[in-house]
Amino acid sequence: MSFFKSQFANVVEWEEFRDDMIFWKWSNREIKKGSKLIIRSGQDAIFINNGKIEGIFKEEGEYNIASEIVPFLSTLKGFKFGFNSGMRVEVLFVNTKEFTVRWGTQNPVLIPTPQLPGGMPIRANGTFNFKVNDYVTLIDKVAGVKQSYLVEDVKLRITSVLDQLLMKWISREGKDMFNLQANAVDIARGIQEDLDMQVMDDGLAITGFQVMSFSYPKEIQDMITKTASHEMIGNLPKYQQVSMTDGLASGKVQGGGAASDMAGMMMGMNLAKEMMKNLNPEPGQGKDQPQSQKSEESQPPRPSAPEAGSKRPNFCPNCGAKNEGANFCPNCGQKLA
Repeated sequence: MSFFKSQFANVVEWEEFRDDMIFWKWSNREIKKGSKLIIRSGQDAIFINNGKIEGIFKEEGEYNIASEIVPFLSTLKGFKFGFNSGMRVEVLFVNTKEFTVRWGTQNPVLIPTPQLPGGMPIRANGTFNFKVNDYVTLIDKVAGVKQSYLVEDVKLRITSVLDQLLMKWISREGKDMFNLQANAVDIARGIQEDLDMQVMDDGLAITGFQVMSFSYPKEIQDMITKTASHEMIGNLPKYQQVSMTDGLASGKVQGGGAASDMAGMMMGMNLAKEMMKNLNPEPGQGKDQPQSQKSEESQPPRPSAPEAGSKRPNFCPNCGAKNEGANFCPNCGQKLA
C-alpha cells in the first residue's frame, strides 16, 4: 500500500518542525506531478539540485509545484526537469527566526590578576542571539552533510570557546576585577564580535550577546561585601581590626591557641594606643593657654584667707566660728576687734 501511495502526488513540507531546529531537509524522495509545497510562517524553502541552490521561496502559503514552482525555477536557472517519472530535488526548510540561547560557565574561569597568583576564579552567565545569515555558506558547510541542525549544536560550539573569550575580554586593561558588572557591556560587545567571526563560517550571525551577572567564590564575595559595608576600600588595617573583632564576637577566634592570643594582644595594643592619645593630646592643642593656668584650673577651690589689715577676722581664733562682722564671737564671746 505504501508503494502504491508513493506513485501519486505528495506534499513537500517541514514534517518534523521543532522550535529549536535551525533547518530540516526534505530529501531522498521524488516530487510527483501535482505535488504541493507548503511554507509556513517563519520558514524559507530552498530548492537544491546537485548541491546547488535553484531557488529560494520565502512567502508563506501553499504552492502547486508543477504550475508555480517549476516554471519559476526554469526562468531563473534553466531548471528542465519533467514529471514523467518524477524528479529528485532536495528542499531545505530554514527557520528564519532569531534564536535566544542561555549560556553559563560550567567551571570557574581563572582570570589572571596580580592580587591572586593562581588567578581569580569567576563564573558568568547570560544569553546570546543568532540567526541564519548566509544560505549558500550554510548549505556548503553544514546542510550538505547534516539532515537537520539544532540550536543545541550551535550552543555547544559557542560554549566551547566562551571561556577563552571571557578570559580575553575581562583581562583587558582598566577592568576592576572586583566590579566586573560595571564593565559588562564592553565585555559582552567584544565577545560578540569574536563569536560572530567564528560562526560566520557556518552561515550564521551572532546578533546579540549579553552578560547577566558575574559571580565570585563565596570567600571572595564575603570579603567584597564586608569591605563595602565598612567602607574600607584601600584601608587594610581597619579591615583587619574589624575582622578580628567580628571573629571574637562570633566565637570563631577563641580558646588558648595562638590565634586567640594574637587577637587579645592586638586588641590590647589598640586599646592602649587609643588611651594614650586621649591622655596626651596632639602638640598644639591648648597652645594659647599657659601651663600654670591649666594647673590652677584643675585644682579644687581653696577657702579665702582673711584680708590683710582687717580688724575683724572672718573666723574666731578661739573656737573657729564664722564671724559676720561682729566685735565679739557669737559662739564663745571671744573679742575679735
